[in-house]
Amino acid sequence: MGTLILAVTSLLFYSVGTALHALHFRRRLEANQAITTLIGVLALIAHGLLIFKTVFQDGNIDLSFFKSAMVISWIILLLLLALNLKKPLQSLFLAVYPLAILTIVLALITHTPSRLVSEQSYGMLAHVSLSVTAYSLFSLAGLQAILLYLQNRQLKHNYNSLLVRNLPPLQTMESVLFELVWAGVFLLVLAISTGALFVKDLFAQDLAHKTVFSLLSLAVFVGLLIGRYTRGWRGLTASRWTLVGCVLLMIAFYGTKFVLELLFHRGG
Repeated sequence: MGTLILAVTSLLFYSVGTALHALHFRRRLEANQAITTLIGVLALIAHGLLIFKTVFQDGNIDLSFFKSAMVISWIILLLLLALNLKKPLQSLFLAVYPLAILTIVLALITHTPSRLVSEQSYGMLAHVSLSVTAYSLFSLAGLQAILLYLQNRQLKHNYNSLLVRNLPPLQTMESVLFELVWAGVFLLVLAISTGALFVKDLFAQDLAHKTVFSLLSLAVFVGLLIGRYTRGWRGLTASRWTLVGCVLLMIAFYGTKFVLELLFHRGG
């Protein structure tokens, strides 16, 4: 199947999914989890085939700026579809679907220097896989933190908005947020550990910046978990700490890529 057909198919399913979730959110259509999940799975399949066609090249994996963003949006959706079977995360689809659409379009219409990882470099592949999965989990945690922050603010001002009526209770929102943070911290520790084992010549590969910001983000998330269980941090405090950690991790993941590929046009 051609790249264009896969791209159009993915965009179509994501657009339909976005429309359905928007109608559910606005209470204009009764929610049907089976249908929305099916559309999400079909979008995930088309998106995955598109990644296989565009990212895998002659025994290498191209993780340049926009292609890695397309891969991450796919992993985010995969995690969200799985978690949504047990957790109340329906509202996150309204952000994740448009994000997937954006990353697909940008990956196909832009060109940046390739950054290749050999499929035979198993240690590096393990590090990359853990890194992008941890980043994807923290992306969901960041979106959840934004919703929790808005929910807290509106409830404190007694504002019974559409958002408040659609979201689960605060306690449930906070519980889901910390579950995401715990899982993300576990994977991030593994990612940093495998990076220390398998990545050589850290400074020669322009990865020192990534390592520093990854460690800073890990410190923030660990601090949040400690504060949660020693001082009972929740609500706005938990949201702020989560968002700070996510911003640091975003700088770690995309900062080097942005400078090297988009500003200096350097591959690797």
